Amino acid sequence: MSAQEQQQAQQPPPTPTAAPPEAAEPDAANRYEAVVPHWFYRKVTDCRERWVPFSTQDSERLEEAHGAGRDKEDLVVPTSGGRYDVHLKKRQRVAVYWEEEVSEVRRCTWFYKGDKDNKYIPYSETFSEELEEAYMIAVTLDEWKKKLESPSREIIILHNPKLMVHYHPVATSDDWGSTPTEQGRPRTVKRGVENIAAEIPNGEPLQIDHLVFVVHGIGPACDIRFRSIVQCVNDFRNVSLSMLQAHFKKAQEQQQIGRVEFLPVNWHSSLHSTGVDVDLERITLPSINRLRHFINDTILDVFFYNSSTYCQTIVDTVASEMNRLYQLFLQRNPLFKGGVSIAGHSLGSLILFDLLTNQKAAPEEDEHSKEGSRTTSSTGGIEEVKEILKKLELSEYCDVFEKEKMDGQALFLCTEKNLKEMGIPLGPRMKILHYISSKMQTQDQSAAGPGHSGESGAEPGSPLQRDPESTDDGRNCQYRDVGLGQVSANYPQLNYKPTIFFAFGSPIGMFLTVRGVKRINPNYSLPTCKGFFNIFHPFDPVAYRIEPMIVPDLEFEPMLLPHHKGRKRMHLELKEGLTRMSVDLKNNLLGSLRVAWQSFTRAPLPAVEAASTDTETAAEVGTEKQPDTKPDEAPAAAKEEASLINVGRLNGGNRIDYVLQEKPIESFNEYLFALQGHLCYWESEDTVLLVLKEIYQTQGITPDQPLPGSH
Repeated sequence: MSAQEQQQAQQPPPTPTAAPPEAAEPDAANRYEAVVPHWFYRKVTDCRERWVPFSTQDSERLEEAHGAGRDKEDLVVPTSGGRYDVHLKKRQRVAVYWEEEVSEVRRCTWFYKGDKDNKYIPYSETFSEELEEAYMIAVTLDEWKKKLESPSREIIILHNPKLMVHYHPVATSDDWGSTPTEQGRPRTVKRGVENIAAEIPNGEPLQIDHLVFVVHGIGPACDIRFRSIVQCVNDFRNVSLSMLQAHFKKAQEQQQIGRVEFLPVNWHSSLHSTGVDVDLERITLPSINRLRHFINDTILDVFFYNSSTYCQTIVDTVASEMNRLYQLFLQRNPLFKGGVSIAGHSLGSLILFDLLTNQKAAPEEDEHSKEGSRTTSSTGGIEEVKEILKKLELSEYCDVFEKEKMDGQALFLCTEKNLKEMGIPLGPRMKILHYISSKMQTQDQSAAGPGHSGESGAEPGSPLQRDPESTDDGRNCQYRDVGLGQVSANYPQLNYKPTIFFAFGSPIGMFLTVRGVKRINPNYSLPTCKGFFNIFHPFDPVAYRIEPMIVPDLEFEPMLLPHHKGRKRMHLELKEGLTRMSVDLKNNLLGSLRVAWQSFTRAPLPAVEAASTDTETAAEVGTEKQPDTKPDEAPAAAKEEASLINVGRLNGGNRIDYVLQEKPIESFNEYLFALQGHLCYWESEDTVLLVLKEIYQTQGITPDQPLPGSH
């Protein structure tokens, strides 16, 4: 409100004859239009209250139910993608899948500006009706300067359609004879949600394509702002909606996809409601009270998980909560036909990994996984054969293999004679036979099963009943069962088979190593889940890699997660460019110095031999420069080779470790941003985009523009 309007509002009400010219509008009569209501709910965060608008589609649905069900007992309207129910008669918003304080709901038409943050606050529905009635009379009769008093003795004056003022009383009574218009600072009053510049969300697609359960790590807080898992998953879901609009626009326009639903799984509150906090309080020292309380509430969760008593509580809670949420979700979405994936942050990823390694596969799947076998990577069709030929740089022979109807299994049964009969030349024949032979050798070494501890018949994921240090021979102890060293607990079974397991900032690799697992069998895969992605920030102090445990003899970088805008961050490109430039300068300088040195040290030769000398010098310089130019070519070749590295079956033959690109400001000091690196995943567009890409890839849907580094 301008100063001039405030001065005008604070003056005593003049007589009707002295009404300002703007109050009377020509042809104002019969121009009254009913206000369009919008529904809001009250949200309390850190003792601060604010009113949040429902999405446009939710508000329309609530208004329709309100108009249709005035005489009914109580109508329940699902809102916010089905995660909250609104009880219309009680005017309450109730969380469906998790425990949360019930919020007040209001059908809003009139608003006044609040004291603290200048946000508009809706009037109660009853008083809004009084204001609307007074406004209707004022517009119809063209009589303004209407004064209304609210139940709390607040005064509202309707000066004209554009100027309506709210006076908040300073005192609760008028014992000193002061009039309401002299009390407090006047505040702006607005009619209709379109006049208060509220950010009204558009809403979410009704169709749900996939369901993802998200399990938190240590402590009740999940990010640097100490927010709960529910709030963090809300952020993750919101980012996913914006990424769908940006990268899957064509599929959305063609109505091929809807959205992915993310539901939080909370185990911390169940663990700490067992009475263990009271026991800890008795033995906790009184000094540095806040730090000790923080340790008891967060870091001790790691120790609880390594205790057989509390580990059982944790795995029971996580499994039963995911099963409960799954059943409830199916009840509320009976037409849902999509898959289910799971994601875990920090310790939550380890809990999920242990649960998944102890799931029981269906008999036919179990039999297939125990085949051991030579055709582990060779049971695919012609597409897999094409991939192998592409890897061996023999793509020109794809048509020959396709013509002979050669699939992966048939390729591994081929002999030199067969390949010769197919018309494959000697060189390519040798390459293919060498590839088959090396694959056979690798798989023969691991034919004893996933455990490879000398215990025949060890189930994948079951703890070994032998001393990890004892060895029968070097080969059989090459791999340890991934279940080695797990806390002794009865791991519950899930009611579904997860499609993909996503681990964010995960310590799985470290825990497996500490438990005594030095290597993971390349043939091992999770019994009921075929996909596994280990996603981490480069500065995350809690995150560890998985791939070096599968391929320990080969050094290679994790896959760089592409930026959601389709390129590397500028500072990383600059860094790489400067590195390449310095290598080029170094190589050129060294080459020039060698030539100069050789020209000084070489003995003078007769003139008749000058021609041959020049040729020899050029040849020598060329040979000497050759080793120096190789490092320049290595990075490109290494990058190409990195995506083709065989990292076993844990992620269906695809890469497992994915590293985020640090932001420019983070590259200044790794230590300063270490904690933030562990808590950054909830709002990371790059992480969310990878999750969406992998989920929709299982349905044959790809982003509008293929991302670099995609497999």
